[in-house]
Amino acid sequence: MTIPNVLYRKNRILLKELTKTDFKLRYQGSMLGYMWALLRPLMLFAILYIVFAKLLKMGGDIPHYPVYLLTGTTLWSFFTECTSQGIQAMVHRGDLIRKIAFPKYIVVVSTTFTALINLAINLLVVVAFALINGVTPSLSWLVVPFLILELYMLSLGISFLLGAINVKFRDIASIWEVFIQALFYAVPIIYPVTMVANTSTLAAKIILLNPIAQVIQDVRYCLITPEAITGWNFLENPMLMVAPIMIVVCVLGFGAAYFRKKSRFFAEEI
Repeated sequence: MTIPNVLYRKNRILLKELTKTDFKLRYQGSMLGYMWALLRPLMLFAILYIVFAKLLKMGGDIPHYPVYLLTGTTLWSFFTECTSQGIQAMVHRGDLIRKIAFPKYIVVVSTTFTALINLAINLLVVVAFALINGVTPSLSWLVVPFLILELYMLSLGISFLLGAINVKFRDIASIWEVFIQALFYAVPIIYPVTMVANTSTLAAKIILLNPIAQVIQDVRYCLITPEAITGWNFLENPMLMVAPIMIVVCVLGFGAAYFRKKSRFFAEEI
């Protein structure tokens, strides 16, 4: 076996073990354990559904609105978990980084893989809920994994970039928590894009240029209803249609390059 193959095998084993360890430690000591992987997004969905669907009567004109809302909260929970944990990954694994020489990106990837496992569990609930709610399965469901991959690439790029900065400036994690609270209201999770479009077409177009909003709306379109507004059926300019994907590629590329450049100093700075 050649040296590159040996290194690849060792890195793959390390990634697998770190992912398993992180997943176990995240729920260690809690009474409900792994059930929190399901309960956290479901509790957020329940609160939003009661407040906005039942009390404020929002979403009455959207087919299968409960599934529509659950899909948005599930994807949003994945993005927040993936980035928040990814940004803190290097600091949390400081002892390991100082003792063992290995590619540092494995630490961030293992943390984001844990978020992917949680997402996979939650998507099974979304699919079951959709079927119960009367959503008809279609071939467009096969597109959903590719959209999830796009959201993961964005989350990974942010984790690489801000995680590298957070090693030296620990305020980054706290700033991101505040920023993500504000970002929640800039993404059409609670409200439909049609509500914004009826007020301002420009504002709706700006929202759809956000890769997070683009993925959520595309998943809703493919999984739930073709009536969902997406960049592909709302933005006339082809360049604008692909802009969210280009943003994802740029964030991942720049984040990975910056992380690689700074990774040689992590052991000294942590």
